[in-house]
Amino acid sequence: MKVYYSPASPFVRKVLVSAHELGLADRIELLSCAAHPINRDQEIVAHNPLGQVPTFFTDDGSVIYDSRVICEYLDSFSPGRLLGSGESRWRALTEQSLADGLLDAALLARYETAVRPQELRWDSWTQSQLAKVNSALDRLDAWAPRFADRADIGTITVACGLGYLDFRFPDHGWRGSRPQLTQWFADFEKRPSMQATIPRG
Repeated sequence: MKVYYSPASPFVRKVLVSAHELGLADRIELLSCAAHPINRDQEIVAHNPLGQVPTFFTDDGSVIYDSRVICEYLDSFSPGRLLGSGESRWRALTEQSLADGLLDAALLARYETAVRPQELRWDSWTQSQLAKVNSALDRLDAWAPRFADRADIGTITVACGLGYLDFRFPDHGWRGSRPQLTQWFADFEKRPSMQATIPRG
């Protein structure tokens, strides 16, 4: 198995954390690339028209994307271990959806300041995206007691979202008014899967 990889991408990190938790990480080759929201890497585009990471190759050469689909594929090696079943499945998938939304908003805010030329930046847009991030964080703080010691697609995505905020928005201060989420993440980020995938770049 192979994956187009960026060490700074939270969605790539979600896939890799999942792979570590499932004992599959050593079976996945990391492919260097130059993913960019504007100057798309044509090597990726040849396999994924969106030109985004993660783009994943199965052992039989099939190409799958995005992170949700890839994680579901990885879960097929140990069915239900990441995604659960019954009510626990819907809970984990809903947690994943909220955390993915947090990441989408954070990435849009990041692109506005890191990619868009300064004279074209729209502060109201950035603030609206960060408002989504804050609303999501408030809900996650309320949910944190139910996370317990689970390592499923919900909690993995939440942890990758919080890790991305620490990486790209170190002055955000998300911990200040969210004690339950802070306490949970302090334990979860110690997991070997999280330590092996700390973002860089």
